[in-house]
Amino acid sequence: MIPSNGTKRTWQRVDGVLLLDKPAGVTSNAALQIARRLFSAAKAGHTGTLDPMATGLLPLCFGEATKFSADLLEADKTYEADVLFGITTDTGDAEGEVLECVAPVFDLGGLEEVLARFRGRITQIPPMYSALKRDGQPLYRLARQGLEVEREPRDVTISSLVLLAFSGDRCRLQVRCSKGTYIRTLAEDIGRSLGCGAHLTALRRTRVGDLSIEQAVALDGLGDLAEAERGRWLLPPDTLLQSLHAVVLDETREQRFCHGNPVPVESTFEGKCRVYKGDRLLGVGVVDVSGLLQPVRLVATA
Repeated sequence: MIPSNGTKRTWQRVDGVLLLDKPAGVTSNAALQIARRLFSAAKAGHTGTLDPMATGLLPLCFGEATKFSADLLEADKTYEADVLFGITTDTGDAEGEVLECVAPVFDLGGLEEVLARFRGRITQIPPMYSALKRDGQPLYRLARQGLEVEREPRDVTISSLVLLAFSGDRCRLQVRCSKGTYIRTLAEDIGRSLGCGAHLTALRRTRVGDLSIEQAVALDGLGDLAEAERGRWLLPPDTLLQSLHAVVLDETREQRFCHGNPVPVESTFEGKCRVYKGDRLLGVGVVDVSGLLQPVRLVATA
């Protein structure tokens, strides 16, 4: 946390992306607000939440980078998940109340056989302890009142499910999955298929799209740095857009594009792209079948 010295904070324009290694026990929004105060950033947002118990990669956006946070929401995520078999909880993780205990009787071969069923496209029912809303209320609030409502099943994709470690009633999994996948639900469903139940004891996000935890800084480490040194952890706003095709404009087309007008481009590419003048990001656009680049989101000039 940032101690207050009683002086009024001066918020300033900060544009960039911070790859944060979120600690356990902190909500994503609390982590965002701590980082925002460290940079005195006037505008900030994140690219999708992590459960409070989870650790790992949480990309944060400041200033103009917040315009592109939605682009990362669509990206695949990679997690390392610790699972305990034989105990089912009401939340699907170690923070919940124990509902049932059944001794595991499977072996390594049985576990591998079950894991194979969860690779590829699968269907999940979102957990009650989630931020999904029903009539404006997050489901977890209803769950805390002892209420349960019907949830629509959703299709998700498990691109990779690797067994990293196994010891009787515990295992560690590496999961690469599409957006909207609940790892707690995955652990519960695997345990149910094994006939003994399971819950998540730890979860760490290691990748979001092309971004890796190896590039991230811990919250405490960031706070220990002098203010002038924190800036070296800020990445440019287009860090979130590296999966998009790049289009470079000349000065004439730059001016038209930045005023919200479509411009022709010499490219056989079609679809969403990041747009530059030299190495300066102008924004995001879409190239149509006729070769016309339409502005979608523009970066404000300083």
